[in-house]
Amino acid sequence: MSRYLLERLRQDTAQFDDVNLSVYWLNCTNLSSSYQVAVNLVNTIRPPEERISTTGYPQQRVFDILYEELEAIGGTILLVFDEIDHIGSDDEILYELPRARSNGYLDSAKPGVIGISNDFGFRDDLSPKVKDTLCEEAIHFPPYDAPELKAILRQRADGALHEDGAEQGVIPLCAALAAQDTGSARQALKLLYKAGELARAAGESAITEDHVHDARSELEQSQIEHGMRELTQHGHLSLVAALQLALDEDTPARVREIYPRYRTLAEQSSIDPLVRRRMHDHLADLAMLGILERHSRNEGRAGSQYYEYEFNVALGLVCKVVSELDSVVVPDRVTRQL
Repeated sequence: MSRYLLERLRQDTAQFDDVNLSVYWLNCTNLSSSYQVAVNLVNTIRPPEERISTTGYPQQRVFDILYEELEAIGGTILLVFDEIDHIGSDDEILYELPRARSNGYLDSAKPGVIGISNDFGFRDDLSPKVKDTLCEEAIHFPPYDAPELKAILRQRADGALHEDGAEQGVIPLCAALAAQDTGSARQALKLLYKAGELARAAGESAITEDHVHDARSELEQSQIEHGMRELTQHGHLSLVAALQLALDEDTPARVREIYPRYRTLAEQSSIDPLVRRRMHDHLADLAMLGILERHSRNEGRAGSQYYEYEFNVALGLVCKVVSELDSVVVPDRVTRQL
C-alpha cells in the first residue's frame, strides 16, 4: 500500500516543473541503532563502489556524510523506514533528520521521514524529543486476511502460472500460512514463488502443497541466516560465545556463563567488550530474531528471576555463518564442526 501511494505521488509531482521528489526505502529489520541506519542510508544512496564501511566512523561523521548525499540530491526527499520499530531506543536519527535544515546541515534538500511498522506500541518507546520533532500521524493498514490474500494470489497466479500449474489447495494454503503469520501479501507471494521454484527444480509440472511446506521452511531458514549475517560486531561476538557453549553441550546457559566467553572473544578480536548488561541486550535481540530461545527461570521464593539461552536453529547453520565472519576471531572449536 505504501509503495502504491508513493508511486502515485511520484506521478502527480511529475506534472510540476518546480517539484523535485526523491524516495529512498530502507528496511530496518536488522538495524538496531541510529548509526546503522545512517550508514545503510548512505550506502542505499551511493553506488556500490562508493559505499562506506559499516564500522569505524564516529556517528556524527556518518551523519555528515549522509547530509552531503542528501544535499547533492536536493529537492524533497522522502526517507521511508520499513520496520522502523527495530531501531529501538537509539532513535537519534529520527530527531536529527527532520531538523537537519533548521540546524544548518542542509540548504537545498528537504527531507521527510515515513515510518512503517506492524508494532502499534513502538511509538510509546520513542524519546520525548523525537515525538515532538516528528509531529507524527499514524495511518493504520490492517493485515490481509486469508480470503483477501487468496484473491491477490489468484490474480497473480493467473498471469504467472500455466493452466493446472498448481494443485487446487496450493493458493489457499499459501494464503492461510501468510495470514496466520503476518497477513502480508509480500510474504504470501514469496511463498508461492518459492514453491514454484522447488517444483521446477524437481522437474514437476504442478506445484503441490508439499512444495509450499518445503518453501516455507526454506524461507524461514534463509531469513534466520540473513539475520545472523547482518548482526553488529557485538551481536556476532554474543552469537559465537553462545555457540561455543552449545558445542560443548553446556546450554541452556545463563548470561553469567556466556559473558566470560564473550569477553575473551572480544579481546581476541581486538574489540572493546561491552558491560554484561549491554551484552545481554544482544542476546535478547538474538532471541527476538528466533536464533536463540530464551527461558525465564526463578530461583524460588527468595530468589530472583533470570534467563537461560539455547539455540533455536540448527548448530550446523550457525557454524556455517560464523565461519564466514571476517570481523570476529572464530575459535577452532567452531571451524572443526564444518
